[in-house]
Amino acid sequence: MGSFIRREKRRVSGVVLVDKPLGLTSNATLQQVKRLYQAAKAGHTGNLDPMATGLLPICLGEATKFAQFALDADKAYRARIRLGETTTTGDAEGETVARQPVGAALSRVETVLHQFEGAIEQIPPMYSALKHKGHALYTYARAGVEIDRAPRPVFIHALRLVAAANDELDVSVRCSKGTYIRVLAEDIGRALGCGAHLAALRRTASGGWQVEASLTPESLEAMSLAARDERLLSPDCLVAHLSRVDLVAPEARRIGHGQSAQETMAAPGVPVRLYAPGGRFLGIGEGGPDGRVVPVRLTLENEGPEH
Repeated sequence: MGSFIRREKRRVSGVVLVDKPLGLTSNATLQQVKRLYQAAKAGHTGNLDPMATGLLPICLGEATKFAQFALDADKAYRARIRLGETTTTGDAEGETVARQPVGAALSRVETVLHQFEGAIEQIPPMYSALKHKGHALYTYARAGVEIDRAPRPVFIHALRLVAAANDELDVSVRCSKGTYIRVLAEDIGRALGCGAHLAALRRTASGGWQVEASLTPESLEAMSLAARDERLLSPDCLVAHLSRVDLVAPEARRIGHGQSAQETMAAPGVPVRLYAPGGRFLGIGEGGPDGRVVPVRLTLENEGPEH
């Protein structure tokens, strides 16, 4: 029988900004990056459909404990909307179900886009990973079963027309977490009276990160392991927006043992990022009922900067 060498997993922690390519799922991209880093643990911070490209922050090791902060961050996209055609999935991967003349709709585009800015509600698409009775909605959709979905509140911070040609709109969108750009494209088409679907999508930003700072999986593959490690951002970059609290050694030990601090205070229920003497990131704490800082989510004790 043949033999193979099992590659040992590394205790590598950090965030790598990846430019997800067209046609790959977010999970396939994640697995590729995890393999390149030989990481024991990995997770991404917001799913992109296979037809979408762009910024996909991937967390390795201890950074996965704080991925929710990136999931909750605002996102920005560049979207191409095809007017006059609706599809089964709301995007270019679905089958065309209706065609309507675009006509004078183009003259009302900017007015209609403005109507979608601010707080709006979206009905999640059937072709999504949302669960109903333990199964993803897309499994029902593929079986031809329609499930009632409750509208969800989202916030569109900015929706701008970039270009318009050949019955297609290029728009830039800055929005809250949970916004479905496919649904936004369909709703814009409905408001214009001609129907529409999402023809292409690129995520350009997530939180404070821009796609220009990201690397393609191919670029990562061409690097040495040491060069890849140099591109890792520290796990605390995920919580850089939180107030920083530097603990003295006895307080750091108490926090590390799951106990509340004696003298270190914070507003009750307000999360803060915690550091041990020397600047080592400990994790997240918050003010308890009496104001003393209590641990909420910590990195592994003795987790150092080595990879």
